[in-house]
Amino acid sequence: MSTTDSDAGASGPATIEEIQESLRQTAALMAEMRAELKERDERARRQAREREEEERRRARERDERARDREERAREWHERVREWEEEDIERHRRVMQENEKAKALREETALQMKETDRRLKKAEAMFTSQWGKLMESLVNGDLVPLLNERGIEVDTTHQRRRGRRNGEHFEIDIVAVNGREVVVVEVKTTLRSEDVTEFLAKLPVFQDFCKEYRGRRVLGAVAYLDSDASVTRYAERQGLFVIRATGSSASILNPLDFEPRVFG
Repeated sequence: MSTTDSDAGASGPATIEEIQESLRQTAALMAEMRAELKERDERARRQAREREEEERRRARERDERARDREERAREWHERVREWEEEDIERHRRVMQENEKAKALREETALQMKETDRRLKKAEAMFTSQWGKLMESLVNGDLVPLLNERGIEVDTTHQRRRGRRNGEHFEIDIVAVNGREVVVVEVKTTLRSEDVTEFLAKLPVFQDFCKEYRGRRVLGAVAYLDSDASVTRYAERQGLFVIRATGSSASILNPLDFEPRVFG
């Protein structure tokens, strides 16, 4: 007899208990496998749910960030639009103020121009009327004043005008006799430049007023107001200095004054 046959004969066929144990073990293994599979499946579903929840959470955060960016952008655009509207309104107000200021300046300029014109007109009228009053005052006293100084004038003329080669010449008062002519310049306020201009007239007086040729030409300045330096200047140039007061006129030159002869 062989060894194999001896072993097989020794083990024999499996018993019912062995088969049942084997089935229990198999069933337990299968149950364990099913439990493991179920656990894996549960874990996979749970992880899937967690991933989905995480994705939804991230999606919500992205949406919230997007909405926040959109809201900030909308607010920014709204603020920019408000700024632009404010700038436009400020520009409009500035333009209106500029227009008002321009209109006011133009109106003020016109008013000032009109006021200046009226002032000049009034000044001219005043100067003209006052000058005529001054001339009348001086003219009324001129003959006796000059006679007292040994110049026997007998006639006076106011506003004596002459012309030569298109040039005009005007003298306020002329006092004459057969030998002499006294040319008088009348000023409300006598200034040094008035004296200088008058001195330039005297040497050419007879060229403009030819009827007085052959006579001695003397000069005089009459005034209502002046500086002492101006009257001294006039006197040193050989002019009679006549001051008009409230109701009369007087010669200020000393009694020994020798007038200058200009022609």
